[in-house]
Amino acid sequence: GELDGVRLLGRKTVEYMTTNHLPGNGDLAAMGQPVFSETSYEGIGFGLGFSVVVDPAAANVLDSPGEFAWGGAASTYFWVDPVEEVIVVFMTQLLPSSSYPIRRELKTLVYQALT
Repeated sequence: GELDGVRLLGRKTVEYMTTNHLPGNGDLAAMGQPVFSETSYEGIGFGLGFSVVVDPAAANVLDSPGEFAWGGAASTYFWVDPVEEVIVVFMTQLLPSSSYPIRRELKTLVYQALT
């Protein structure tokens, strides 16, 4: 919640925003299946404005619990992994976003580069 040493959001506010708010702490798969997504919704909850990883094993992607993210229609994507201290913003124009698993490949490359 800080930028250049200035607190913009309180710690508790950020914690609340990045907490899964789906009923019963469920995942997005319980709410419906994706039509144009390159990944399934298993293990992925929803916070206030973005997805939240609740079960990395079920998500079947290199994730950390508590990671939050969101993607756009043209395959744009951001994710924040507080466990690994990784923040990625990926800007591209690939339509439809499900035509190639570019987000999954990017995430794999980033996590392979961590030491």
